Amino acid sequence: MSDVRYPFTAVVGMADLRLGLLLNAVSPAVGGVLVRGEKGTAKSTMVRALAGLLPSIATVDGCRFACDPAAADPQCPDGPHVGTSASERPSQLVELPVGVAEDRIVGSLDLERALAEGVKAYEPGLLAKAHRGVLYIDEVNLLQDHVVDLLLDAAAMGRSYVEREGVSVRHAARFLLVGTMNPEEGELRPQLLDRFGLTVEIAATRDPAERAEVVRRRLAYDADPVSFAARFAEEERELAERITTARELLPKVELTDVALRQITAVCAAFEVDGLRADIVMARTAVALAAWDGRTEVLEEDVRKAAQLALPHRRRRNPFDAPGLDEEQLDRTLEEHAQSEEEPEGEGDGDGNGPEDDGPGPDGGPGGGPDGGGAPEPTDGPEAPEASVSGTPEQPVPAQHPAPARESAPVAAGDPYRTRLFTVHGTGRGAQGRRSPAETDSGHTVRSRRPRGTLSRLHLTATLQAAAPHQVARGRSGRALVLQKDDFREQVRQGRESNLVLFVVDASGSMAARQRMTAVKGAVLSLLMDAYQRRDKIGMITFRGAGAELALPPTSSVEVGAARLESLPTGGRTPLAAGLLRAHEVLRVERLRDPSRRPLVVVVTDGRATGGRDALAQSQRAAELFAAQGVASVVLDCESGPVRLGLARTLAGRLGGTAVTLDELRAEGVASLVRENRASSMRKAA
Repeated sequence: MSDVRYPFTAVVGMADLRLGLLLNAVSPAVGGVLVRGEKGTAKSTMVRALAGLLPSIATVDGCRFACDPAAADPQCPDGPHVGTSASERPSQLVELPVGVAEDRIVGSLDLERALAEGVKAYEPGLLAKAHRGVLYIDEVNLLQDHVVDLLLDAAAMGRSYVEREGVSVRHAARFLLVGTMNPEEGELRPQLLDRFGLTVEIAATRDPAERAEVVRRRLAYDADPVSFAARFAEEERELAERITTARELLPKVELTDVALRQITAVCAAFEVDGLRADIVMARTAVALAAWDGRTEVLEEDVRKAAQLALPHRRRRNPFDAPGLDEEQLDRTLEEHAQSEEEPEGEGDGDGNGPEDDGPGPDGGPGGGPDGGGAPEPTDGPEAPEASVSGTPEQPVPAQHPAPARESAPVAAGDPYRTRLFTVHGTGRGAQGRRSPAETDSGHTVRSRRPRGTLSRLHLTATLQAAAPHQVARGRSGRALVLQKDDFREQVRQGRESNLVLFVVDASGSMAARQRMTAVKGAVLSLLMDAYQRRDKIGMITFRGAGAELALPPTSSVEVGAARLESLPTGGRTPLAAGLLRAHEVLRVERLRDPSRRPLVVVVTDGRATGGRDALAQSQRAAELFAAQGVASVVLDCESGPVRLGLARTLAGRLGGTAVTLDELRAEGVASLVRENRASSMRKAA
């Protein structure tokens, strides 16, 4: 790979991404930018190119934390910086690997030396290296949640903290935070989305001419990076100078009362949570004015700030896509465009105000029915209903049903809060909110000898291990004499995320519309539960002649919901094929991620057709899961007055639990417990 960066100005298109990055370069207080888009759209290329445009910074010589000689950090671990020399260096771009450990981010503290020698032996992490530069996180949605929380807290506070058993180190950590992600691989939680100042949605252009230019430039860069960069050197220099000029102008920009009222009105109109959106919009609008060389924020700045700062804050549940209603935005801005001294609707002083008689929107008299305007139609909404009910020329759909082998997809019912299903035992998987596991966070359950570098000291256990040997070691003062074998580390128990694999019966026995709506609503509820508990999900459907992996294991529950919504039904019930396909998927996933434990959710009425001994084959397939100890739940979808109990038999073969659709609801279980408790009390009385 060449050391010459691809020029920022050589990237074709991507106007919103370009602007979002430049605004953060002008004002890092905006809070960074999250770039959402499909793979292969130059997300990483543009972010890496931005670092070359940032002004050089002055740093204290010998300081590992890039302290500014004009305003050195008084808490710098390498300080105090008094009378030290300084030099200039380019702003740094620090890239964060997906599998990075917490100690690599915030730095590591040698606890053994700190306790035994009283020395703060601190090795700076990536946050220290990124100070006054750019911190770039590729595939930010694949990072563990506690790591993302750590990064965003540092970005918000401008300072990094390392706390280890009463020993603390802190240093400045102000950087331009940029994250990129492919939504197909999973979403960030809304709480984490909100911590990014701006978000930009990008997609590859569909214009053949633009695509050709992208390819042409990329081939030219690969052939001769130095010559290619020289072609854009003048444009790069001009852009860098514009960033510097905008930074100098930024403190002089005035945010007027009208602009501020528009900002707060827009945030209120779109019902965003909290006040962070208002602050980010204000900072973004000011940066936009400075970027355009103005000292006053205009309505166009507020509009653009809303388009960049609000879409990712509009999500209300995991299945909502980020977005913004442009018409509502324009309407709100227009309503609050005037100052308090000139209230909206005031006349121009000649007695002619908006309420005077005049032409209406259609050219006739205005003022509604009493003013002679055309009355509003009252039968508009009925027209679609008439077309649904059918006419002799267009019969209702029920008169022409879908073929018996396959029914058209039906919509899912409304999601609800479900019971919590966990994997038995204690795991060691990625942190989440489902099953018990040994994790980096959580409550301490015991101690053990360190495995590798000591990071979570168990102070009490360490003192207990060292105490019996103090006389033999010749202790003479108040300090303990510690040896390496005395140290103990904490074992913490929290919760892990799991792989929730859905095996969904889509055969003809499930095809009743009302029934399938309830079943899809139940699966959608379980999908939402999996999202909230940070699980990976997968989905297998079986009907007709076999089973299909409808959704390979992924962190994107949005894709799972979309596949569920479009799921057709019909045909025979190859239950054994669905279970065997699930067994194969788990085998492959066990090789890819051995620490992530699976939970299989089989959604079926328990029937099996499509061959000789179909039911016996499905029971033998279920026993494979029981033999390997795979946790499982059977969602019993059987309905009607006559019930065979096949789903509960299947759950027994799986070694799992069977629940009905009614029992799945968390509130339903709570009410059942209350009823049983009340019944017991009545009997006791």
